[in-house]
This record gives sequence, C-alpha cells and structure tokens, in this order.
Amino acid sequence: MRQRLTIILTIVIILGLLVLLNTVTYVKEQKVNDSEFTANRSTYHSGPTGTRAFYDLLSESGHKVMRWRMATEKLSGDDGRKVTTFVVIGRTQIPYSEDEVASLLGWVRRGGQLVLIDRAFDEELIPKSANWAVNSHQLDSPALDIDAADPKQMTAGVAALKPVQPTLLTQDVQAVMPSRFSARMKVSALKPGSDSRHPEHKLPGASDVESKIEKDSPAPVVEVADSEGALLVDYSYGLGRIILLADPYVVANNGISLNDNLKLAINLVSSVDGMVAFDEFHQGKGVNENEFASYFSGTPVLAIAAQLVVLLLLIIWTRAKRFARPLPLVQVDRRSSLEFVASMSELQERSRAFDLAVENIYSRTRRVLARYAGVDYNSSRKDVAERVAARSSVDAHSLETLMRQCEETINGAPITWRQAVDLVRRLREVERTLGLRMRSRDARQAAERI
Repeated sequence: MRQRLTIILTIVIILGLLVLLNTVTYVKEQKVNDSEFTANRSTYHSGPTGTRAFYDLLSESGHKVMRWRMATEKLSGDDGRKVTTFVVIGRTQIPYSEDEVASLLGWVRRGGQLVLIDRAFDEELIPKSANWAVNSHQLDSPALDIDAADPKQMTAGVAALKPVQPTLLTQDVQAVMPSRFSARMKVSALKPGSDSRHPEHKLPGASDVESKIEKDSPAPVVEVADSEGALLVDYSYGLGRIILLADPYVVANNGISLNDNLKLAINLVSSVDGMVAFDEFHQGKGVNENEFASYFSGTPVLAIAAQLVVLLLLIIWTRAKRFARPLPLVQVDRRSSLEFVASMSELQERSRAFDLAVENIYSRTRRVLARYAGVDYNSSRKDVAERVAARSSVDAHSLETLMRQCEETINGAPITWRQAVDLVRRLREVERTLGLRMRSRDARQAAERI
C-alpha cells in the first residue's frame, strides 16, 4: 500500500510541475487591434475589417454562397461547375502564382464572373480588354492609429459617391460611402499592339471565338465615380466579365451598413445567377490546414497534451519494471475438490447445461434421502418420499413432486436457468429441514479454505 501511495504521489507531483512549467513559460499573445493597415478581409473574420457580416447576410437571405478553400485550378473541375461568380476581397494572405492566375483568368474567359475588391489590384488579375486598360491609384494610406471600427475616422472628409449611369450593378443604389483610404481607377485607351496581352497574342486556352469576342468587346463601363476617378468599373473578358471595386470598406463589417453600400455589395455578386464563391484559400483558410491545431495555436494546450502523452508512454514502459525486492508467487492450495466443483459450475453456466448441474446436485441428494429413509438407492420416488415423510415433517407429495421434476430435467425436459436455480434451492431446503450435512471431508476442506 505504501508503494502504491508513493507512485501516486510521484505522478501527482510530476503533473503539478508540468502545469506550473507551462503556466510560467506561456506568454499570452498580445491582442492586435484590427486596423486597415493590417486588414483581414476573410469571411470568417468578424472584426471591423472582416467580411463575415456580408457573407452571413447573403447566406441567410437565400443566395447560393460558399467559401472556396481549394486552389483555383479546381474551378475547372467538378467542384467549380456550379460556381458562376468568384469573389476576391482585399490583399490576400497568400499571393496568386502564375499558374493560379492563368487558371482563374481561363475560367473567366469561358464565361465566369470575377469580382475583385481592393485598393491596389494585382495587375496580373486585371488583364487588358481589347484596346482598353484599367489602372488604379490610392487616395490616402491608412495610419496605425486609425480606429477601423469608427465610421467617423474612416470617412472623415469623404462625400458619398453616386452612380454615373443606371446598370444592373447600380440598381436601387442612390449613394455609396467609401472610406478615406479608397482608390480610384482610370480607364485609358491603348494603342494597337502596345500590350502583349492584346487579343492578337492569344492566351493559352483561348479559342478563336473568344479572341474575336474580346477583340470586339466594348470599353470598360464606369458605374460609380467622382472627380478623382472611378470607384466601380466592369468590363468583358472573353466570354466572362470582370468587376472591379476600389474599396473593401464598402463590403467590410465596418462599412457595409453605410448609405447603400449593402445594396451595391449584393448587386455585385447577384448580377449573375448561380453559386457565389468567396476565395478563402488565398486568405490562409485552405482545406489542407489542420483546423484542430490552428484552433489551439498560440495556447499551451498542445504542449500540455504532448507532455501528457510522453508521461503516459513512460508509465506504460515502466509498468513491467520492478521498484522493490522480488516477492515470491502466491502459493495456491489445490488439495480441495471445491476448486473442481467451481470450475465445473462455470463451464456448465457458460454452456447452459442446466440439466447437468441439477443432475450433479440431485444425485447426491437422492442418495442421502435413500440413506435417511432406510431404503435402497434404486427405490421408487414414492417409497422414498413416504419413508422420509414418516420420519420427518416433510410433506410426501411435495417431496415426490420435487424429485419427479428433477428427474424429468435430467432426462431432457427443457429448463431455464431460473427454474434450475429454483430446483436447487428447494433441494437445499429439504436437506436443511432433515438436518442432512455435507460429508465430513468436504466440510473440513471448506473450513481449511476459510
């Protein structure tokens, strides 16, 4: 007992030291305020710069939306067949590679709609359309001390912009409120042959029909603008379309409720029927990320779990190790026949041989009853019962019935374990009533075991 107590106390002390060590070495990550300087435009993010409110509103209002957590190459596969609009918001955590840009623009050329919302667009994602080019410039850069959750600071000195012409994108939109850090776009004409992406130089996968459509496509359409330039522009690209919004603040959690920003945001993604996919793969939310590990990242939970696993393996390894002097094995006394009886009883119970159990007990009881009655063992039940009743208070009819039921069971009559227990109990009551004892040898062996 003292040895076990020592082991238990040792384990408790080790666990306490591990908890204390993790508590001392754990440095809580300083909470970084959500700011426009380090904006997180993910639809999972519920902070001021996130877009979760926009995504949840679309989902709850019946629009078909999804978070795209795979590479853009999958848009050409079965997973992307239902996607008609692909939305990229803000500067992504993972930049687009050349292959990803090629696959995404190839999907647009085949009829997809790409919505880009940013203040500084990736030039690779906004290819030229025919003889027209779209360039953007940011009006102001966000400072670190700007509170992204304060609309007054975000829109200081900014006037709402009105649509310049009625289109599907500006339907029911009276005014749009961008932030003071929004960008403006300029649409400029190109001289023939001045751009390597001119339709005369086909992109991989472009058909003659697509090249002709792009060559004959009209100039980009300016939807919302002011004297500084355009806030919203869209243009054709192949069989598809590219929509550019120069301020994520319009669709972010901190600005979507201002003026008609929400209505404009809905128009951007609902102008084409079908599934709307928000790019989360390049926001660092790809399906190859271990969500369990990322959930506990920055906490001591993973370290504590690893240490507990090591401790458990140590306990298992030391399970067979001896911590004290060797002790002799327990000597089992096998002289008693009761061990054989117990084994037979267990085997009979497992094999459901209740008739055999009754036979073992009844044979001995009948032999004792015959000796008590002074008759031969092979005498009839009636003779044995009458003789026993004559010498005791046992009822002859009840005893004969009991003996008959036991013999019928031995001869194959069906019986359950409850009935077998009842027969044995009644046999033992008869023995106690008549004062019949066990054999002296069995009684002595039973006493020795006690």
